[in-house]
Amino acid sequence: MPLTPDDEIRSREELAAFLSDLHQEYLRRGHEWENGTLDRFLEALAAWTKDSDGWYQNFGKELPAGGDWTFLARALQAATVYE
Repeated sequence: MPLTPDDEIRSREELAAFLSDLHQEYLRRGHEWENGTLDRFLEALAAWTKDSDGWYQNFGKELPAGGDWTFLARALQAATVYE
């Protein structure tokens, strides 16, 4: 499920569904991804997060000021041990 600039994820359930779809996409076509290893994926995730204001500007949008950055950080960290 690729996101377009106008898509929004409005709930935890929608985020979980998106992540499941992303995982399935990786299983089908991960060999085609630019960042197909965990090392490269995390490096790109950090770089995009740092530069994300530019992405928002390019699409005429504002970076969400009230985003729950801690939730996302906890989710990523939890995934290192969660079964």
